[in-house]
Amino acid sequence: MRLVLLTLMALVAFAANSILCRLALRHGEIDPVSFTAIRIAAGAIVLVALVRLRGIAIGGNWPSSLALLAYAIGFSLAYVALPAGTGALMLFGAVQVTMIGTGLVNGERPQAHEWIGEGLSIIGLIALLLPGVTAPPLGGSLLMLGAGIAWAIYSLRGRRGGDPTGATAGNFLRATPLALLPIALQPQLHASATGVVFAVLSGAVASGLGYAVWYTVLPKLTAIRAGLVQIAVPVLVALVGIGLLGEPPSLRLLLCALLILGGLALATLYRPASRRPARAAASTR
Repeated sequence: MRLVLLTLMALVAFAANSILCRLALRHGEIDPVSFTAIRIAAGAIVLVALVRLRGIAIGGNWPSSLALLAYAIGFSLAYVALPAGTGALMLFGAVQVTMIGTGLVNGERPQAHEWIGEGLSIIGLIALLLPGVTAPPLGGSLLMLGAGIAWAIYSLRGRRGGDPTGATAGNFLRATPLALLPIALQPQLHASATGVVFAVLSGAVASGLGYAVWYTVLPKLTAIRAGLVQIAVPVLVALVGIGLLGEPPSLRLLLCALLILGGLALATLYRPASRRPARAAASTR
């Protein structure tokens, strides 16, 4: 139960990142480069403070920090053009495919229902990207897919052990000067007070604390399971995007979401009948 609750907390934090980023960028409250820099810096401040309070050593490494930065900047640039729900579907669809593919390469072998569920999710993601009247912008789509691959790499590296909070703090701390550098080089960047608040909330709460929780959960999940559970995030993002941001759902988005999320449900929630008696017998002992 503790693992389930921590996982849910992390997924809510991921959803909050999409909503906060879209709120900040859709009306130009802040530019994507400044949003990313403030987000990373705020996350670093909160995480380093948390590490100091707990007496934990700062960990992390440069490859993970670069993956984190690549995800964050691609994420922000993509949300200039993409609706919240569409962007989240693309992001976590790319995460799912990357993490599951890595799991297969490393010897993890899903069962038949997991193969079918993964196939449905991939078909839904491809259908969402196909050209058409309601297709999302290609540039933003490619940026978000790249962000998803970078986040998958970051997550996979986070499964290698060590203290999760210390590692996350170190990764954010290393990424901060690189994220701040473009602000010094581009004086035309802008940020309103509202945009800064959204960026700070995204970095300090949804990113910093949320990622620390996710890092705690990751070592207890297989790469395939870690990839699949994250695809539940677009449900939260799409619902909030429709209700809070007034983003109308298109028929394409709804159908593709059904394929992607239906595949997730099949792969993660379904249990073959042959396995249920064994589980039931185990629970009675």
